[in-house]
Formats: sequence, structure tokens, C-alpha cells
Amino acid sequence: MLMTEHAGKSLLMVYGVPVPTGTLIAKSYDVQKWRGSWPVALKAQVSSGGRGKAGGVLRADDADQARVQAETLFGRLFGGERPQRLLVEPWVEHTRELYLAMTVDGQSGGYVLLYSASGGVDVEQQAPCRYAFGSPGDFRAHRLRALLSDIEQDSALRERVVALARRLLFIVIATDALTVEINPLAVLPNGRLLALDAKVVRDEAAAFRQSDIADEIEQARKREPRMVRKALEGNLMMVGLDGEIGLISGGAGMTMAGMDLIAHARLKPACFLDCSSNPTPAGYQLAFDVLDAEPRVKAILVSIFGGGTHIDRVAKAMNEIMRKRKSRKPVVFRMNGTGRDRADELMREFGLCNHSTLESAIDAVAAAVRAQ
Repeated sequence: MLMTEHAGKSLLMVYGVPVPTGTLIAKSYDVQKWRGSWPVALKAQVSSGGRGKAGGVLRADDADQARVQAETLFGRLFGGERPQRLLVEPWVEHTRELYLAMTVDGQSGGYVLLYSASGGVDVEQQAPCRYAFGSPGDFRAHRLRALLSDIEQDSALRERVVALARRLLFIVIATDALTVEINPLAVLPNGRLLALDAKVVRDEAAAFRQSDIADEIEQARKREPRMVRKALEGNLMMVGLDGEIGLISGGAGMTMAGMDLIAHARLKPACFLDCSSNPTPAGYQLAFDVLDAEPRVKAILVSIFGGGTHIDRVAKAMNEIMRKRKSRKPVVFRMNGTGRDRADELMREFGLCNHSTLESAIDAVAAAVRAQ
């Protein structure tokens, strides 16, 4: 479960990680209540990543500009989610932006510390320094110092990073966090470190012993876009995005491959929608209902590979759905696997085309969107 920035920073502050002093607002006119210094940063509180590049953080030099910027942010969608809250913080002048994260290794169960001397929105462009260790007792400050010495010449800065790394490890252990990421970690003119942004992912399975996780899960569900909430209630895995192509798929790998090819065709997926947890006629019907009701979805791509799932049975379900469906949004099918030949026959009987490759299906989707 990804916490909002404000919730994540509140958690960091409890454990001694320095963060800016900010306040949440729910309406644009609430910025008039800000009693801190100017300028400020207004930051959309959403669950999707890439907020900075998407224009989710704006600067305001005074109250009038802050209200205009707040109205802008409240009106935008980020990963299909419209912010319900904005975080207002002082605009912090700093000399450098670093990256620091502590994460749990899902395969080994150990821990991995990641550090980069270049943080901010372009952190992905440089591979971070990586320090892995098996258990909390295996963390060795001298090993981390040795790794950092190849990157950072400033010994005082290295010591501050090592001290902060210890705190992140303690947060991961104490709060059942899977990832605690600070990006950017600002270096102030006096050399002090300040967490300008925080990404905290916590283990939902630990809700029975971490009461605040259960509360945050409930709040996160309320923040989800309407179409995502409806899909989750039907046991479909869905993440809202900003595009126009609805993707109905089965399995995370197949879904991601479809999203990549959609992007390669210079289109944008409207969602990550995986039906593998509910590959039934009712599950597929719900997927169509959700996407048909979303105004920004211009076309739907159904991409399913059936190993255990028999594609001819899926084809029967699709025929029935299409027979009852009232929406005029174009639908393109690419279904392959067990029972493919029979599936093709069934689709043809209903006047539908089952594309042989995902590439040709996406070409058809692109053509359908351009024709609108």
C-alpha cells in the first residue's frame, strides 16, 4: 500500500527524519490560511508515481498565485486520480538533490539500501549505489561508508547519509514498510539534510498488528477513482492511468506487455486492468462496464493469453457481452492459447475479428482512435 506523501512524511517525522513543516488543504481558498513563509510548493496528494513530471508540484510566490495554482492542481488527473488534498510547504532552497531509499528484497527477505548523488525527477537516468544485507543485525556502517566514499567526497555528508540510512532501516522494521524512499533528499546551504518528498509503501498483510495501516487502506480506497473502486470490488486488479485506451488483459506480465506496446504506438493506456483473479463471464462483464462508463476511454483492447484458461470459453463470454453491450466504443480482440481455433470460429460467427498478434491488434486500436 502506497501512502500519500503527507502520510509518509508524518511517519518519517515520528522517527526523527527531518521534513518541511506543511499543511493539508481541501479547497483552493484554504491557502489563505497559510501562515508560513513565501514562496510555497503546492503538491497534489495522489497515489500515482511520476507526479513531478506530470505537473503535480507547483510554486506560488504569494496567496493570490497560490489560490490559482491550487485550483489548477485540484482540476487535474494524475494516473486517473483527482487529488482530494494538496500539501502546502515552504519552497526550500537547496544546493543539491540526493536519492536515498531502504527497501525489502522480496526474494531473499533481506534489505537493500539505494543511494544516488543525483536525485529529483530524473533519478532513473543514473544507476544508484546499492548496499544489500540479510538482516537488520547485518547492517554495517563502515561498509556503507566505503561504498559512499566512491561517490561522495564530503565526509560530513557521508556521515549524515549513514545516520539517515539507519533511521530508514528502523522505520522499515518498526512500521512493516516494504519501501521507504526519499527523493529528493535535499542538501541545504548549511549542509543539513531535508526530505522534500517521501514514498512509503507498507505491507497490507501487516494490518492486523499495525492499526494505522488498516486506517490508511480504508482512506486509500476512498481516494481511488470511481472506476478503480468498482473494479477492485469485483476482484479485478486495476490501476488508473491518464490515457485513452482501455486494456482488458489477464496476468500482470501480459498486461504490462500490452501497455508497453500501446505506448510504443504513441497512444496512452487508460488503466492497468488485470482480470486473472476473476477470469469469469461476470469478471469480463464488469471490466467492460467499468471502461464503457469512463468518458476518456476512446477504445478498448482485449488481450488475453490462455494457458489454463480456455480461450474458446472466453470467446463465448465475449460474444455474449458484445451482444448485450450498448456502448459504441470500438473493441479490438487478441486472444491466444488453448482453444484458439474454436475461439476464432466463435468470434467470426458473431462478426468479430480475433487478431493473431498483439502488434496487429494495437494497430487496429490506433486506427479506431484516429477514425473518431
